[in-house]
Order: sequence, then C-alpha cells, then structure tokens
Amino acid sequence: MSRMTSIINLREFRTLLFLILLFMVVGLVNSDYLSLQNIDKSLKSSLLYIVLAVGMTFVLLTGNLDISIGGTLGLTAAVCGTILRDGGSIFTAAAASILIGAGIGLINGFGVIKLKISSFIMTLAILSITQVIQVIYTNGKWVENIPANVKGLSKIDIFGINLLTVLVIAGVILTHVFLTKSSKGRYYNAIGDNVDGAVSLGIPVNRYIAYSFVISGVCAALAGFIFVSQIGFVSTNAGAGIELTVIAACVLGGVSLLGGIGTVVGAALGAIILTSINSALIYMKVPAFWNDTISGSLLIIIVVIDALLAFSAHKKAKKVRLNARVLQKEAQD
Repeated sequence: MSRMTSIINLREFRTLLFLILLFMVVGLVNSDYLSLQNIDKSLKSSLLYIVLAVGMTFVLLTGNLDISIGGTLGLTAAVCGTILRDGGSIFTAAAASILIGAGIGLINGFGVIKLKISSFIMTLAILSITQVIQVIYTNGKWVENIPANVKGLSKIDIFGINLLTVLVIAGVILTHVFLTKSSKGRYYNAIGDNVDGAVSLGIPVNRYIAYSFVISGVCAALAGFIFVSQIGFVSTNAGAGIELTVIAACVLGGVSLLGGIGTVVGAALGAIILTSINSALIYMKVPAFWNDTISGSLLIIIVVIDALLAFSAHKKAKKVRLNARVLQKEAQD
C-alpha cells in the first residue's frame, strides 16, 4: 500500500494522469482524437521538444537556465541542412551539428563558471549571437531542397512503431536510469539542492555544471537534426521562442526552476502534454489565435494545482513526523 501511495505522490504520475485525462476529455468532444493515428502523430510532434527537455533538465537540476537552445537548434539545423543539401553524408551532418552544439555548451559553461555571469544573461546573449550567425551563414535564405532520403528517416517504422520515437524513448529511459541510479548522475541533483554541501562532499561542481551545458547543447543539436528530418527545410527563424516552451514543459513535468528536483521522464511527459494541447485545440475547432493564451493558462493552472497538492502533502508528512515524535516521547516517559 505504501509503495502505491509513493507512486501516486510522484509528480510524474500526476503529469501522466493529466495527459490521460486530456486525451479522454478531448476524445469525448471529438472521438478522432483518440485514434491511434493521432496519438502516434502527437508523439512524433513532441520528439523535438522531448530531446530539448532532456538537455534542459540537466541544466535546471544544477540551478541554472539555458535560454540559448533555440538559437543552437536553428544554427545546427541550418548547418546540417546545407551539408545534406550539398551532398554530404548523414553522418557528417550529424557529427558537425553535435560538435557545434557541444561547442556552444562549452562557451555557456565557461561564461557561467569562469566569468561568473548569470546563466540567464549568458545564454540569452548566446541565443542572440547564434541567431545572427545563422542568418549570416545562410545569407538570410531558407535552407531547402533537403534530400528525400533524409526526410524519410522520420518515417521509418519497426514493427509498426516509428524508429525515431523508439530511439528517443530509449534515450529518455537510459538518461533517467543514469540520473537516478548512478552516483555521478545524482551529482546534478546534489548541486542544485545545495552547492556548498556538494562541494563539501567532494563533488566537482564546476565540472558538472559545464557538463550540463554541453549536454544541453548536444541535445539542441540532435533536435536540430530531427527538425531537418521532420520538416524538410530550415527557415531563418527556426527554433525562435522554443526555449520558453521547453522550460514550461520541464516545469510542467516537475523539474524545479530552483534546481535539485525533477526527472527527465517528467520533463518528457510535460513536452508531450504541451504538444498534445495544441493538437487538442485543433480537434476542438478552437481558433488558432487562442492557442498560446489557452496553453499558457492551462500551464499556470496545472502548476498551481500541483504546487498546492505538493504543499498539502508536505504538511501531512510534517504532521505525521510530529505525531511520531510525540508518541515516542510519551513512550519514553
């Protein structure tokens, strides 16, 4: 019973429950929303955000922010697209994208660790720089004429399941196991929870903060590759504004902006919810200009309700501990 209670109290469980309720409620309005085809489509649409949310989770766990992921995605997608368009191999394009993403992550980490710049300010500046570099690199033009075999990558199925979906889900699971089961993975939570305590325990705090930014940059680069394979072209404003959606997805999935709390599974579920909400509004025939307002309002409501539930659970736990102490004292007397 206690095991079941602990599962129910998990933020990730409540996020999953909301996702299920979302599909059920919208399904009552439009049964087509519950079709396997739409569910598969919603999952495919969220892959980009899931990959970005995984990288962002590493940074958030350490108590920092990475606002530059939109610019990293746009720049790496443009580089990847031009390499493929000009006859380069998929391996070369992916490798170049990953190297660029890792390099941007290193620059972010250097600014935050060595120059002592706020992660928000540092990554915001890098966001602007990467966006300008993308425009210069592409001469202000869209990257088009991507080979058909590249666009076909996102459509490959194995036993009826999309290959890209399988790879992303497997990556989320492996990352979750690393962060929760390995001692080095738990360093990220420890740093965000108490930096001074992490230092006293001998954790190389600066190194792991740098790792978190590099991982975020690499995830943004991988998202750029997914973007090219799914969309088939790269506009000059690709990735613009996506960082806010990703941060919202992480918060929705239970990752704290203060650091030390959260999982990549929760962040991934949050990403699926946000993309599902947008498709739900289409199926409910809500005018497109209401999308951002409704999505933002739902996000605020969900986070507030969850915060109240968490606060209530904390008060109950505190009361139980207090009662236990009283009983223990009475027994001693």
